[in-house]
Amino acid sequence: MHFRKLVSRTTLSSSSAAAGWAPLPIRLIVGFGFLAHGYAKLSRGPESFGVVLQILGVPVPQLLAWLTTLVELVGGGAVLAGVFIPLVSVPMAIVLLTALFTVHSQYGFFSVKFAEVTSAGIRFGPVGYEIILLYLAGLATLAVGGPGRLSLETVLSRPKGNERSK
Repeated sequence: MHFRKLVSRTTLSSSSAAAGWAPLPIRLIVGFGFLAHGYAKLSRGPESFGVVLQILGVPVPQLLAWLTTLVELVGGGAVLAGVFIPLVSVPMAIVLLTALFTVHSQYGFFSVKFAEVTSAGIRFGPVGYEIILLYLAGLATLAVGGPGRLSLETVLSRPKGNERSK
């Protein structure tokens, strides 16, 4: 009985003060993930990614390579900062869905597939669409639920010290 009381007192409900912090881990991983992918494309030159898009049969591959890079960098930064998430999540979702249908869907659900284990180490197979769905779920959650307390949006929406409602 004592254990049950302890658990019920420590369980966080959605109305608790901690709920405002719940989006932070999602924002950090989604924002950082997009920034990392965008930076990788930028550092290799979006033209290299354009070649990949051309091989996949994507129209205007060089333009879309640059747009994808910008969406990942700007969108990732906005999500990380917690600002304009409903706006940036649309082009980010388009990038994810394009990757899902042009590359990842043919490899099935799982993102981690052991191809073989040798004395030299583990070799992994192609990446499925599991991570794409996780990113889409994270974006949808943030777009609908908001960025949480520790966000630029929250800071910008606070009333100024001298301005008070009468």
